[in-house]
Amino acid sequence: MSSSATFTHGPLLILLLVLVQLIGSQSAPLAQAPLSLSQAIEVGLANNYQIQISQQREAIAGNNNSYAAAGRYPRIDFNLTSNNALTNQNNPASFINGGFVNGGLTGNVDLAWTVFDGYKVRINKKRLAEIERQSQGSTQQILETTIQQIILAYHQVLVQREQLSVLREVLTLSRDRLAFQELRRELGQAGTFDVLQNTDAYLNDSTSVLVQQQSYRTAVRNLNLAMGVDQLNRAYTFTDTLAAERTPYDYENLATEMLANNIELQNLRFSRSLAAIDRELQESNRYPSLRINTGGNATGTFFQLFTDDPRTGEPFPLTAGNSLSYYLNFTATFPLYDAGTRRRSIQNAVVEEQIAQLGIEDLKRSLSLQLTNSLETYRNQVQLLALTESLRDNAQRNLDIAAERFQAGQINSFDYRSIQIAYINAAQARLNALFNLKSTETELIRLTGGLLR
Repeated sequence: MSSSATFTHGPLLILLLVLVQLIGSQSAPLAQAPLSLSQAIEVGLANNYQIQISQQREAIAGNNNSYAAAGRYPRIDFNLTSNNALTNQNNPASFINGGFVNGGLTGNVDLAWTVFDGYKVRINKKRLAEIERQSQGSTQQILETTIQQIILAYHQVLVQREQLSVLREVLTLSRDRLAFQELRRELGQAGTFDVLQNTDAYLNDSTSVLVQQQSYRTAVRNLNLAMGVDQLNRAYTFTDTLAAERTPYDYENLATEMLANNIELQNLRFSRSLAAIDRELQESNRYPSLRINTGGNATGTFFQLFTDDPRTGEPFPLTAGNSLSYYLNFTATFPLYDAGTRRRSIQNAVVEEQIAQLGIEDLKRSLSLQLTNSLETYRNQVQLLALTESLRDNAQRNLDIAAERFQAGQINSFDYRSIQIAYINAAQARLNALFNLKSTETELIRLTGGLLR
């Protein structure tokens, strides 16, 4: 009997003290910045590289969206050309022999303007505007995905935190129960077997707390990753609570919002609009085009012979000249025959537009299915949450009663432990139901385009 007592109070007691210190040191928070869900989303949107890249592309598309890029305005060029040559000629048949230099400088101003090209300017401007809208839609889709990821990661942290709180609560009960059994044994009311059973429960609960602490820290790192924070181990004080609103959604209202605001559907509509504009561009090739070229040329020349005039014996003087000319030219092009190239291009553009429309209809069907399934899942999860909350409350009351009966010796350690485990399972089921409900609600909001509103 003395050896058993020595074993219980010796290494085992030291192990329990080490566990208490280890769990306490890992759970004691340092000074941490508060973080709400809205702050997490704000940080994530600011740090996301894909968002920054998409915004830069959006800026490029906005810069290109102009009538100048569409080709409305004329182009004016100034050209300056210099031509010089040094010649040493010895030709008996030529009137000029010896060394001489001749050269010139020509300046040209040229204006080229397409007056009419089958409405291509108007169509190109519309196309550039649609490309800008498409770039904005791509940015919105990345924003939406990022927000959804942060919402789920943040609530996963809250779930892991609440689960850790439940396990710590159970660990406290196990520690108190173990201390109570130790006291009973000292009074001769309990044996070593009872102490060992309670010690086993305490060790299991300590293990669960340590494992859950790791799960909690992993969830925090996943949140930091979703927010684009480089320091993945950065810790926070999370100010939001784990809650989900039980909203009585109506399918018809959700479907109307989805068809009007769904980001993915809007982006496909942009693609269809671009396909329609491309068809208009191909059809514009049927029209004639008119171009104007106008400008002026100014030329200055010089000539210098490096010999003397045989008639006078004097050096030849420098000879210079200049000319000035203007031009105004028109080019009209009338498409007559191209072996059906334009007709085939138009037919292909029409087919591409039809393909884009079919893609929209296919996505509508898919989104309708997702909306139906998500709404049905949401309504089912609302009921599951109510059931798990009742189950958790019942398990809590059962645990409170069991603790009193255990203290009074009316139930044994096995029964009490079973009630503890039932409470842990009920609490975990409630937390899972809360997270699943929040996840499904977020999906419903995303389908209807509400995450960006």
